[in-house]
Amino acid sequence: MRVLIAAGGTAGHINPALAIAGAIKSHCPAAEVHFAGRRGGMEYGLVTRAGYPFHHIEVNGIQRSLTPKNLLRNAQAAYHLALSGPRARRMLRQLRPDLVIGCGGYVSGPVVRCAAKMGMRTAIHEQNAFPGVTNKLLAKDVDVIFAAVPAAVEKLGAPEKTSVVGNPVRPEIFMQDRALARAKLGAGTRTVILSFGGSLGARRINEVVAELAAWEQAQQRPLLHLHATGSRGVELFERLAKEKGFASGDSLRVSEYINNMPELLAAADLVISRAGALTLAELEAVGRAAILIPSPNVAENHQYYNALELQKAGAAVVLEEKELTGEALIAQVERLLSEPGKLAIMGKMAHTLAEPESLEKIWARLAALMELK
Repeated sequence: MRVLIAAGGTAGHINPALAIAGAIKSHCPAAEVHFAGRRGGMEYGLVTRAGYPFHHIEVNGIQRSLTPKNLLRNAQAAYHLALSGPRARRMLRQLRPDLVIGCGGYVSGPVVRCAAKMGMRTAIHEQNAFPGVTNKLLAKDVDVIFAAVPAAVEKLGAPEKTSVVGNPVRPEIFMQDRALARAKLGAGTRTVILSFGGSLGARRINEVVAELAAWEQAQQRPLLHLHATGSRGVELFERLAKEKGFASGDSLRVSEYINNMPELLAAADLVISRAGALTLAELEAVGRAAILIPSPNVAENHQYYNALELQKAGAAVVLEEKELTGEALIAQVERLLSEPGKLAIMGKMAHTLAEPESLEKIWARLAALMELK
């Protein structure tokens, strides 16, 4: 069996695609799994490091802010879009896959659409509560639809062929020992707060976390706060530390990146972060309370709708960036810390949303589609 997976743009699309690829190889070792994406995108590095063949197709999104630079980008995007259909058909004729799966990102649109028109068996996976434009357009053409949450089913427009399977989570998330992870950090009985805004960093999150860090040190609470600034936030956070009079040390540990996220999630009691689908799936898998700050700079404001699912379940507090201040974040943290057992209860509610059998459900549906025993 030969499978082609199209995914790109963000880790929230690519990592679930890699997890699905791993499940296919686990159940069907002889399967050939190929990937399609942009060579200049994040997907190229992640896919090639995982050892899968990579096929380049250039598809770009339209920029909504019409600056001179973006007008040029939009002209290039229109050019690549016009060529994407013929390029996708050429790729499919060369590979002749038995199954084509789209996991989101602009690149999955022409690949999956062409595959469906050519009579190939097709599937898509939607990671968000508010589906992206690409998957909404593809839903009517594909054979199977996987949705991460029930809220996406009706929005995708084809409930009769949609299965709710959650978001696949990397196996390392489930393999951590919480007591060992906390011991390695020297956390003791302290409450561990983990905060981050992505690999590049989110300026507003760095700003309000700096105010929170100053408050924590002034209050001298028994906390261990782990914060990742992102590459663009290193100098900003250092400057804010000087301005607000707090410092890194035993109670506050600041890094640029988090290279051991599974371990830190295992140790944490409260997570402060964006609300990307992958992050939320990992929070649910480990059962962690969260304060979620959805990015306002994403299509269809989908992070906000993702975050609402956890807030409705009592697993998280949602703070929209337009209303986000240091005072607002401090007030929420203080409220959560002041109520004994609150974080543990929220964590248990998060865990009720987890789909630990996500990959098994996806494989079962794909095997049925492919008529595999």
